[in-house]
Amino acid sequence: MIKLNFLVVTFFSFATSASAGHEMDDRDLTNGQTLYAEHCASCHGVKLEGQPDWQTPDENGILPSPPHDETGHTWHHDNQLLFEYTQLGGEAVLAARGVDAFASGMPGFVDTLTDDDIWDVLTYIRSTWPDDIQQLQASRNLSHE
Repeated sequence: MIKLNFLVVTFFSFATSASAGHEMDDRDLTNGQTLYAEHCASCHGVKLEGQPDWQTPDENGILPSPPHDETGHTWHHDNQLLFEYTQLGGEAVLAARGVDAFASGMPGFVDTLTDDDIWDVLTYIRSTWPDDIQQLQASRNLSHE
């Protein structure tokens, strides 16, 4: 468990290398909600609640799907990381960032969702968070000025 905690801290440290936070401006929340229901809810929960014991790896070392509501860690990450993780999948993003000892069950949606679709889903997820959590997450994105 100590090793896992180290990996989570290492993973969170990438949050400072984001692009600007404007990717979620003027998005289609209805489309995002629909796509979330079609592609994400089966793993992450209809109410964004995640799977039970989501912080405990299974027998293969893979963590269950985390919640996307304010009780999870999605809001701890910048927009670009959330986009890449959704587009390419957890294993590809983690490997590209030099984290190879962490197993992710998150598939990539590059062949299923357009870039705009992914941003719509991420914006829908963010829209469900309380204002203070939305502001904390937004602070993880570099300014686009």
